[in-house]
Amino acid sequence: MPLGMSDRVGAAVFAKAPIAGFAKTRLIPSLGANGAADLQRQLIEHTVEVALASNIGPVSLWCAPSCQHELFSWLAANREIELCDQSGADLGERMLDAFERLTPDSPIIVIGTDCLVLETSHLIDCADLLRQGRDAVFLPTEDGGYALVGAAKPWPDIFRDMPWGTDRVMAETRLRARQIGLQIAEPTLLWDIDTPQDYERAAGSGLLDHLNRS
Repeated sequence: MPLGMSDRVGAAVFAKAPIAGFAKTRLIPSLGANGAADLQRQLIEHTVEVALASNIGPVSLWCAPSCQHELFSWLAANREIELCDQSGADLGERMLDAFERLTPDSPIIVIGTDCLVLETSHLIDCADLLRQGRDAVFLPTEDGGYALVGAAKPWPDIFRDMPWGTDRVMAETRLRARQIGLQIAEPTLLWDIDTPQDYERAAGSGLLDHLNRS
């Protein structure tokens, strides 16, 4: 059944262009610059497909450094997605910008492309929690960050001046959410592919075989 306008929860996919030396740089020692960029391309395509298959609402792809890369153009031409440039000095500012631009229309969920274990069911569950009135929803990751954040309005306090790229992100986010009285949910714990060890874990579990076939 098609979603009504009031039921829609947008999915905003944040992605770095698969450019050698720019994407997945921590994997370059293991995969080489071109191999890391190729993995990034596959992760972007996979994540867009997961977002679309969840059918929670409109899907947008937020691109860095711009929307001009040929992969982004191809996806816009062949999938039901909108391209948007990321804007802001750090990840928090860029995500806040997406919330400020999109939440006037509906709640949104922001996801990255690093979490290969993210499934449509996770997006559906998180969207349902927002529809039920939670202020924000997160899917924390084992490294102390999070793979997903959703909200019905911008919450600057949970995005600004955050220690991005450290194992303190989720803990600091929880603290700030409590301080401003947000009702948050964390349905499950996931893991993402950032380091060579993460890559080996994904390879050993067969996730990369699935990715290569997708």
